[in-house]
Amino acid sequence: MKLPNDPMILLSAVNTKLRDFYPSLDKMCEDMNVNKDVIIQKLSEIDYEYDETLNRFI
Repeated sequence: MKLPNDPMILLSAVNTKLRDFYPSLDKMCEDMNVNKDVIIQKLSEIDYEYDETLNRFI
């Protein structure tokens, strides 16, 4: 699956996948073969960062 480019849609898609299917961002990126740093960078542009404890971007 290709992740969306729009940061707001990406945020929704990633948080949904983390909530429903993956115990961590690392596991999701590994399984989906996506670059974790790219996701973190795109979401930081809209002031979101990954919280490992909550397993979501906040």
